[in-house]
Amino acid sequence: MDMLEKLEILADAAKYDVACTSSGADKRPAPGGIGSAMAMGCCHTFTADGRCISLLKVLMTNICVHDCKYCVNRRSNDTKRAAFTPEELAELTMQFYRRNYIEGLFISSGVFRNPDYTCEQMIRTLEILRFRYQFHGYIHAKAIPGADPRLIQQLGLLADRMSVNIELPSAQSLSLLAPDKNRKAILSPMRQIGDGIAENRRDIVHYRHAPKFAPAGQSTQMIVGASPESDYQILTLSEALYKKYALKRVFFSAYVPVVEDPALPGKETKPPLLREHRLYQADWLLRFYGFSAGEILDEAHPYFDPWLDPKCNWALSHPDFFPVEVNRAPQEVLLRVPGIGVKSATRILEARRSGSLDFAGLKKIGVVLKRAQYFITCKGKMMEHLRFSPETARLALSSERSVTELPGHQPEQLNLLEQAKWMKA
Repeated sequence: MDMLEKLEILADAAKYDVACTSSGADKRPAPGGIGSAMAMGCCHTFTADGRCISLLKVLMTNICVHDCKYCVNRRSNDTKRAAFTPEELAELTMQFYRRNYIEGLFISSGVFRNPDYTCEQMIRTLEILRFRYQFHGYIHAKAIPGADPRLIQQLGLLADRMSVNIELPSAQSLSLLAPDKNRKAILSPMRQIGDGIAENRRDIVHYRHAPKFAPAGQSTQMIVGASPESDYQILTLSEALYKKYALKRVFFSAYVPVVEDPALPGKETKPPLLREHRLYQADWLLRFYGFSAGEILDEAHPYFDPWLDPKCNWALSHPDFFPVEVNRAPQEVLLRVPGIGVKSATRILEARRSGSLDFAGLKKIGVVLKRAQYFITCKGKMMEHLRFSPETARLALSSERSVTELPGHQPEQLNLLEQAKWMKA
């Protein structure tokens, strides 16, 4: 099997990991042109200074000893298998880099033979890149649950970011859908990575040249819709992971039926994209807006409102908190107002030093008055001519409904190719 065929198989097998976003493009330069975007394996991530960089996203191998029922690479699934050697994958990465296709690597793998052997192969690949080729670009490596802690430590010293996919939100679902895995085997390397990052930060304070351990932090992924857990359970688990293991991100992946199994939703089931979207919105509130999972959802209301984003839903459920006077409210109160984000809250605090703000000034700062107007006052007054009740506010805030979000319909992503065919017809 040649390298291109391996790349096609193993880049396609990596696309279900959402820790990075696949480009979806497949363009080659016209004669005389420059630049290239390839569908196979190209994805992107963002650096600390806001730059978007391209990564080669690929598996070492899709051969796996596990039989996870939701996974396209599971042992019992009849699919084409391939494996890179460390030398092949390192050389491929450098060839892509030299052609300016990518700036870094996202590497994961099926469990080939056993976790230790798989981790050793990944370590060997990164050692070739770091030491033979002197490659100092960004590398995101997936830790292999069950591998020896010494191997996890070695991998963390070579990678910029690490991640361990928790996959399913409860031990019961993990036992049912991934019988070869267990919660302890997943959380142990996650704890080790978190402790290693914290210890490394302390070492760097005392020893400037101390080797860095996963300096970009760690992340994880959860599949949404393959098992019966509620949004509240998923969000509560995410909050616990952030607090206990200091994760940078929890990624949510709407379940895509790629294999058939009686324990899974049928192939006719569409991915719960709206639910995934709401989880990302709520995750943002946990990380940047000072909300807790128990404020956004609770046992009495375990699912997100399909018509309202979580922040608007919270605001309408807490009328006693509003209206907020923007010229006096502290930052943590401003962040609770729909239409006011982290940047606009900071700008409000800065602008207030020079004088009082009015609604026109808020709009210039970047406040989304379409949402914020129902919850704020400027100089003690609501926006002029604004007359509303909780019912009209709810209707106005949920007015941007898609036809596909009506009861009985599942939201769908637009297919631009289908749209183009329809327009030509």
